[in-house]
Amino acid sequence: MKEKNKVLSSKDFSWPLSKKLLCSILNDQVSDVFVCELIWERLFYTKDKSSEYWIISDYTPHYWSEKYNNAPQIISDRGASIHLTRSIPKEHKQNLKKILDFKGYKINELYPRRTRRATAVNWLIFWGIESNATLKVHDKLPILSSPPFNPIHGHNGDPEIK
Repeated sequence: MKEKNKVLSSKDFSWPLSKKLLCSILNDQVSDVFVCELIWERLFYTKDKSSEYWIISDYTPHYWSEKYNNAPQIISDRGASIHLTRSIPKEHKQNLKKILDFKGYKINELYPRRTRRATAVNWLIFWGIESNATLKVHDKLPILSSPPFNPIHGHNGDPEIK
């Protein structure tokens, strides 16, 4: 997971991972942009103050930094989502079921955005396990919103799905 050693602290991240936060992602109560930022921080992309882009750091895993100099839109970009999926080891593919007791979406709820969000949550769980991060039931949360009216397009400000 981490190619270079970096001592992790909860202060390194804007939002601590919790089961409630991960479920809010699955329930589409936070934006795709917010979900990406959770992942980017944990891939050690940093926000460039002059451009507002998220760029690689010395700690960004080689697997990501060789393909993406700027942090990719994990939810809207199919290629980035596939890259995220492939970075989850086989033994962690069922973490949604094991950790969150997630039963999956109904067939009429399957949209690329939703399946990519599920992948993002599964990766965040994997990251937490690999990083020995405590996954509390509840912790600090952003303001949660209602799921978007049109789940295909997402929340206001979310990039278009490709």
